Amino acid sequence: MKKSLFQSVSAAASLRLLLSASALCLLSACVSYQGIESHAKLKTLSAQAGAFPDQGGNAAWPDLQWATGIGGAELQALIDRALENHPSLQAAAARLQAAQASTAAVGASKLPSVNLGVDSTYQRFTEHGLVPPPLAGTYNTNNQISFNASYELDFWGKHSAEMRSALSQEKVAEAETQSVRLMLSNAIARAWLQLARQNAQLELSRQQLAVREQFDRLTQQRVSAGLDTKVEVQQNLVQLSGLKNEIAQWQEAMALTRNQIAALQGLGPEEGKLIATPKFQPVADSALPGNLPLELLGRRPDIVSARWRVEAGQSDVDVAKTQFYPNINIVGFAGLSSLGLSNLLNSGSSIIGVGPAIRLPIFEGGRLRAQLKGKVAAYDVAVATYNQSLTDALHEVADQVQILQASQSQLMEQHAAEQAARVGLQLAQQRQKAGTANKLPVLAAESVVLSQQKLSLELAVRHTEARINLIKALGGGYESKALPATTSTAASSNKNIIQSQVKNTAEAAL
Repeated sequence: MKKSLFQSVSAAASLRLLLSASALCLLSACVSYQGIESHAKLKTLSAQAGAFPDQGGNAAWPDLQWATGIGGAELQALIDRALENHPSLQAAAARLQAAQASTAAVGASKLPSVNLGVDSTYQRFTEHGLVPPPLAGTYNTNNQISFNASYELDFWGKHSAEMRSALSQEKVAEAETQSVRLMLSNAIARAWLQLARQNAQLELSRQQLAVREQFDRLTQQRVSAGLDTKVEVQQNLVQLSGLKNEIAQWQEAMALTRNQIAALQGLGPEEGKLIATPKFQPVADSALPGNLPLELLGRRPDIVSARWRVEAGQSDVDVAKTQFYPNINIVGFAGLSSLGLSNLLNSGSSIIGVGPAIRLPIFEGGRLRAQLKGKVAAYDVAVATYNQSLTDALHEVADQVQILQASQSQLMEQHAAEQAARVGLQLAQQRQKAGTANKLPVLAAESVVLSQQKLSLELAVRHTEARINLIKALGGGYESKALPATTSTAASSNKNIIQSQVKNTAEAAL
């Protein structure tokens, strides 16, 4: 008796050992992802210019009210209207909704699945099957009503990785929406600035034409008096024609710019004619700010979007790795089943069952490894894109800072030249009043002043446009008050300016 019990225990131990060895053999025979890994490395802005904040879900978006500092309420109204009507924003909003729906679908996969099945099949039962006589060889119905449930046990973090990927894609869509808003507001601000420039140049050209017409009349009188020749008359005609063509060109440019602003607002060309003609006023505080905190670059929508793509790519790699592990589900059912409808609702027709369902990849012909390689390659592309976004952002800021500094210096010199022209006009007017000169030198001096005003206008517009572009390059403005309080320690400890780093980059590019 003892020997029999000992043999039974030994047999049970041997069986467990055999099952364990079989499981190990199966696991060792599974496909492996060894040797498939990414070597891409994320750059930080600190490696290029000082520091860069960690991007999280609380990233602050640009304040689009910066336009009031450029063109007042009039420009802000144009931008607000575009942000309501433009099709590209509507498409971006639709993409965001689709990403949110995908996130909800992924979240649902983490929960148990329960469904109701109702089947009723009229059929002939074979005489050589499992159905015994007298049903064998007859026609009847096979009926079943059951609740079926299944739940996947997430031992390997598959659902968590899928959720991280879905949330990252949702953040990408959100960042892209903000990027469209920033690009659209920047485009309208630049178009509005060009419309103001064209209008101001048109007015100056008309003043030049009026001066040239007076000059032509005086020349005609001098020719009639024999004091000048017709050569001067012909030269005046050439300049008059040139000014009239210039006026026509400015009028054409204004019409095209109005059409452009209307299109940016998602409106037809007729709406462009209703846009009020702006008056250009140089921005009072147009100098480069004393401080440009580096965190400002961290809120650029393109950088945030690229960073979330990296997160999504990493999560996709994690999901692909879980495909190499066993898939374990708990399935169950409960309901009624019978041959013939008359017995379906009897208590004896009840069915119930529960148990595990395990799927383990043994041989996939390289499909899983190829799938993982593709996800790793996509992750590497996302990292490279993010690194390039950082480099482009820094150089874009450097370019606009360089333009601002150069245009500011040029404006100072041009103001001196314009002031000298005005002094020349005053001297010519004094000589005319004193009777020592006629009006021709006065008209010539007025023409010089108007030419200098045109040059000053071009430089002032270029300076303002660089300021608009710098606002865009910094993600929406100079101020960093909206930045999240949960910025990384490295970023918060380095609230130095990037102006010096940007300046060095700009100088190195020259």
